[in-house]
Amino acid sequence: MRIDIITCLPKLLESFFAHSILQRAQQGGYVDVVVHDLRDYTADKHRRVDDYPFGGGAGMVMQIQPIATCIRALQAERTYDEIIYMTPDGERLNQKTTNSLSLRQNLIILCGHYKGVDERVRELFITKEISIGDYVLSGGELAACVLSDAIIRLLPGVLNDETSALTDSFQDNLLAPPVYTRPAEFEGLRVPDILLSGHEAKIDEWRYEQALTRTRTRRPDLLEE
Repeated sequence: MRIDIITCLPKLLESFFAHSILQRAQQGGYVDVVVHDLRDYTADKHRRVDDYPFGGGAGMVMQIQPIATCIRALQAERTYDEIIYMTPDGERLNQKTTNSLSLRQNLIILCGHYKGVDERVRELFITKEISIGDYVLSGGELAACVLSDAIIRLLPGVLNDETSALTDSFQDNLLAPPVYTRPAEFEGLRVPDILLSGHEAKIDEWRYEQALTRTRTRRPDLLEE
């Protein structure tokens, strides 16, 4: 997989992709993450990528020219399955969406900033709009990191145990059950005996019941879906 991220603040993304699972995924050849500085594509001699909104009002708007130039340059090199815009008014990100995107080959993620992008960007280029929650960030960079992480960890070979992702929260619309590790007892609190029994079928049954109970208590809306 290849993920191209378009941003006017590329340094915000450097550290995120340089550590842990995301770093290993790139080093292992499972994914290429390429960050593009939008200012490299502007025709403005001062490298500006924003301007005042027509009609007045507070804030600045990301201009269409540098975004169009960048996307078209990328499209000239390969075909993209999705061009994604991170925006508070996009569809809410969930596990179903990340599962689907993890099956794609080439993705572009556009990070919004200021008051957003010129609406014509959305009309001409964007194929999918995604929000990570009902709140507003200073820019789409953090949201792009969240989306990328959620996708990359699902790629075959990225996790040491490929079944791990299949037991995460929201797979099958259930929250994950409680988990424990050593020591078996800490300050009077013991690990449930069933997990120490070695009886795989009964452990699986316990975990399913715990996941169901936790989901019913904390996120009953998932069961309705």
